[in-house]
Amino acid sequence: MSGLHYAHGDLSYSIQEELKSGSVIGNIAKDLGFEVGILSIRKARIKTVGSERRYCDVSLRSGELVVSERIDREEQCGEKPSCVLKFELLLESPLELHRVSLQIQDINDNAPRFPTDIIKLEIRESADKGARYRVNAAHDEDIGPHGVQTYTLKRNEHFVFNIKTTSAGSKYGELILDKELDREEQKEMQLLLTALDGGSPQRSGTLTIHVTVLDANDNAPVFSQAVYEASLPENAPLKTHVITVSATDADEGVNGELTYGLGRISDKSRKMFSLDRKTGEIFVTGDIDFEEGITYDMFVEAKDSYGLSSDTKVIISITDVNDNSPIISLISLADPVPESVSPGTEVGLINVQDRDSGKNKNVRCTIQQHVPFKLISSIENYYSLVTTEKLDRELVFEYNITISATDEGSPPLSSVKVVHILIADVNDNPPVFEEQSYSAYVSENNKPGHSLCSVKAHDPDWRQNGTVIYSLLPGEVNGAPVSSYLSVNGDTGVIQSVRLFDYEHFKNFKVYVMARDNGSPPLSSNVTVSVFITDVNDNTPQILYPAPEGNSFMTELVPKAAQGGSLVSKVIAVDGDSGQNAWLSYHIIKSTDPGLFKIDLHSGEIRTQRDISDSDNMKQNILVAVKDNGQPSLSATCSMFLLISDNLAEVPELKDMSYEDSSSKLTSYLIIALVSVSTFFLTFIIIIVGLRFCRRRKPRLLFDGAVAIPSSYLPPNYADVDATGTLRSAYNYDAYLTTGSRTSDFKFATSYNDNTLPADQTLRKNPTDFEEVFGDLDVSPEDVELLFITINTTCEYMVYY
Repeated sequence: MSGLHYAHGDLSYSIQEELKSGSVIGNIAKDLGFEVGILSIRKARIKTVGSERRYCDVSLRSGELVVSERIDREEQCGEKPSCVLKFELLLESPLELHRVSLQIQDINDNAPRFPTDIIKLEIRESADKGARYRVNAAHDEDIGPHGVQTYTLKRNEHFVFNIKTTSAGSKYGELILDKELDREEQKEMQLLLTALDGGSPQRSGTLTIHVTVLDANDNAPVFSQAVYEASLPENAPLKTHVITVSATDADEGVNGELTYGLGRISDKSRKMFSLDRKTGEIFVTGDIDFEEGITYDMFVEAKDSYGLSSDTKVIISITDVNDNSPIISLISLADPVPESVSPGTEVGLINVQDRDSGKNKNVRCTIQQHVPFKLISSIENYYSLVTTEKLDRELVFEYNITISATDEGSPPLSSVKVVHILIADVNDNPPVFEEQSYSAYVSENNKPGHSLCSVKAHDPDWRQNGTVIYSLLPGEVNGAPVSSYLSVNGDTGVIQSVRLFDYEHFKNFKVYVMARDNGSPPLSSNVTVSVFITDVNDNTPQILYPAPEGNSFMTELVPKAAQGGSLVSKVIAVDGDSGQNAWLSYHIIKSTDPGLFKIDLHSGEIRTQRDISDSDNMKQNILVAVKDNGQPSLSATCSMFLLISDNLAEVPELKDMSYEDSSSKLTSYLIIALVSVSTFFLTFIIIIVGLRFCRRRKPRLLFDGAVAIPSSYLPPNYADVDATGTLRSAYNYDAYLTTGSRTSDFKFATSYNDNTLPADQTLRKNPTDFEEVFGDLDVSPEDVELLFITINTTCEYMVYY
């Protein structure tokens, strides 16, 4: 609803009373200049002012004002000359109020009525001609020409009838004796008096006058006042004394004994009051309500024992008492109210009425505190219910608003009405995850369909606005779509694996889960889910050195002078797992002389446990097992071949370590070729280098505590981790061997000073020394190194053979 407007142009219509229900009074839409459909759109309604009854209604289809129930002018207005019913026509969006006046025209729907159907007169025969006897006039509830117009007395010999008007303006009839009576001739007679109104068709009422001829009764009763007036508060209790009327009769004895009776009186008054026939006291016998009537008129008749009578008028005024509480009516209400409405929006229309009058009718309307609504009075007796702040259904989804109305009476009366307002949901809240981020842990080699974790988001909105659907945001993991790794249940938020994971392939990754509601438009939020793959001991330790059996035959020389604790070799192994699954331990499970060598549990270094003696076997075979720390533990084994000798010449039976079926002839050819090549290069080098090279070349020991292995032994994916079985940066091994031969395979282990070289570098001589000797030759340092290796090897072979 929008602002309130008051229309000053009143509408007036005039109809006859007693029209049938549905009778058309007028076209109210046309008279107000509205199109017919506007009344329906704006929810037009009509209300009777001051009454709960609906006498008229408006047709929303045709715009006509029609009679909805019987209208009786006499019931509404009594004897008032003008009878007007007032209505209010209310329209919404925007709110407009139009006053409608309906003039009720009288029709001749009531016949004249005498207070009684029969009266008795006792007249003495001595009565003089012209004697007058009062007869109460007939009453017609209709007014104007439809009221009583004439009286006719049935033709007779003794009486005529005449109408008189009192000083109070009331009318009464007089029966006038036109011919003297003779009791002996006629003791009784019946006279028929007819009252006629002026309607068409004409209506009438009759009164039978029974005349009994008696001896003389000369004086009629006389009231002390022509008009009696009394004031009575409404709601006066039963038997409350109202007023006492008094009349006197100049006659004496029986002729002066008076009785009182109610003359012309309405049925409504007859129910409210009673008259004591002997004392003339009037009492309350019904419920007096100011709102039902403010004055009551009646005629009281005093009659002596012989039938002479007179009457007086009694007017009883009712004073208002504050006995009606205000009535609160809910005219319209937006139900439900969207939570998105802005402050100041009208959501309902309230009407407050009080049937009392004066200050008792003045009403003040208030609303309870601590609710986001208030009442605004814009039109008389109408209040708009408007919002005062932003509504939030998620905080309060309904309001029971208490509206109080209090009048200004003494004491004041009040009433209360509770208005129930539902708040309609608007999709104004996105889903909110319970956690800012989620972490899921899954063991590698898991089965597809394994549940990793569950995400949960809440949306405080209602019904579909609060229904949450989960989905994975598009993305890639290691170049593959994220949907090929994980899936999420749209209803429950459970995240499951689609494939198995390999810790050695990747250790963790992130995905993004979106929670979206079903509102229009939908709202959503995202959360990060970090998936961590935990290692499983599924990789056997891999021995890098010595090379596995079958790939090459490797033998290491141990000098006889090696003391206890000397490093003779090292087993190097790596494990593709991580953590404790990659913690490697080294164990000698078999050796030729069990007490001669030991291996470090964590580093794999093989050392002598004692000094080498002559009694020790020259050929030593050690079987080493490498175990990881997983559950269950995995292991690998390797064989280490050691020769206890200072030089190859002391090993005549070295050939026994090779395969006995190898051809000795092939060895002879190899020796001849090597000697020839060595002789050629030696001659060339001796001429060029001479003694300078010999002076500059540093002597090298066969063992200096470090064993070199080329970096090509190391797989590229293994990191160097101290004490885990992988390579340590303190060692760099370099082996020179003839791996392709089945005979005479030796490894000459050498080490470099200065704590050895890093694993990713090669041995390089001092650049100055190289340039001094080979600066004028097109020879690279690598070629020179290879040359010396070949010479050294050739010389050793020659000494041996």
